[in-house]
Amino acid sequence: MFVWAGLATVVLAASAFAVSRLKPAAPPVDSSAVWPDTVKRGELIIQVRGSTGTLVPREDSIQLIPAQTDATVVRIRELPGAIVTPDTILLDMSDPPLDQQLTAAKLQLQQAQADYKSQQATLQSALMTLKTTLAQIDADYETDKRQADTDQQLCKLGVISGLVCGASESKFQQLDQQRKIATEQIDVTQKAMTVELASAQSKIDQAQTLVDLYQKQTEALEVRAGIAGEVEQLPVGTNGPIQVGSHVTAGTPVAEVAQLNKLKAALQIAETQAHDIQIGQPASVDTHNGVVPGHVSRIDPNVSNGTRTVDVELDGTLPAGAVPGLSVDGTIDLARLHDVLYVGRPALGNDNSTLSLFKETPDRKEAVRVPVKVGRSSVSSIQILEGLKEGDVVILSDMSRYDNVDRIRLE
Repeated sequence: MFVWAGLATVVLAASAFAVSRLKPAAPPVDSSAVWPDTVKRGELIIQVRGSTGTLVPREDSIQLIPAQTDATVVRIRELPGAIVTPDTILLDMSDPPLDQQLTAAKLQLQQAQADYKSQQATLQSALMTLKTTLAQIDADYETDKRQADTDQQLCKLGVISGLVCGASESKFQQLDQQRKIATEQIDVTQKAMTVELASAQSKIDQAQTLVDLYQKQTEALEVRAGIAGEVEQLPVGTNGPIQVGSHVTAGTPVAEVAQLNKLKAALQIAETQAHDIQIGQPASVDTHNGVVPGHVSRIDPNVSNGTRTVDVELDGTLPAGAVPGLSVDGTIDLARLHDVLYVGRPALGNDNSTLSLFKETPDRKEAVRVPVKVGRSSVSSIQILEGLKEGDVVILSDMSRYDNVDRIRLE
């Protein structure tokens, strides 16, 4: 009796020890609640994503319109968001002193033109008097020349005395001198006319320049778009936004227009991912109404709220509805890795580290924990360096609740 009791005790003890050595049963996991993916081999495009971005006007597409003079806004015709042509009037301004300046400049121009004509007439009259005198001298010169020639012949024949012949010659020579002097006077007078009329013309030109300036400034009181595009938010001045009744000083921006066919995407990229971005790298921008190819054109050196702004110049045509301020997403291609193993990016884990993932068994009924060494990651994929082979299926979901087990049962 005691023998059988001792034997039973030994058997129970052995059974208890065997049970203690058994591994805990694999916990069940709903297979529909996990996210599996298959390891593939091929080309892996390393990308970064800017999930928060906007379309903004390119610097060369913005027309900022300043006030030409101190003026008061009397009417706003177009509000931000309006589509305009180069001749569209955006707002009207008033500048009464400018009206007075323009009127005064026009009167000065008229006076300068009248003075020119008066001076021209006076000089022309003086010139005509000199020309008349020269004409008379020329007539007398020809007459006396013929008389002198005749007296010279008669003197040789002895018909007239030498005294008479000498008197004719002397009178002819005097007229010749008068003729030369009159000709020089006309030449000097013509040169003086050119100088004096040029001086009078310069006064006309100065007056005309002032008229043109004031006329241009007056026309600028009707503020026109200058280019085809969209009216942007009116600038905010020292006294608040531009509105009817606002008084602006010369040089103050009063309107802004952006060309709709010259937009770029400003993507917000996490600082930790922006260090590999370079100018010229290819990118794509999702406008939520189509994807447009582009390339990196600028990387803002400043960091704000953990992100850097990366500008993407668009190489394709924007879809309908693409306007400044539209929210967009974008991806930038950093590199292309050829003939590498890769899988979907796990919920937890960083680049160039060793992860602990559950790999499904061939029958897809269980999954066992395996260490996996990973390399570079992209938006949705990560490079596999060690621990998996092509065709393996791993669970990418957050499995941190099962950190205490190495095997799970898929149901």
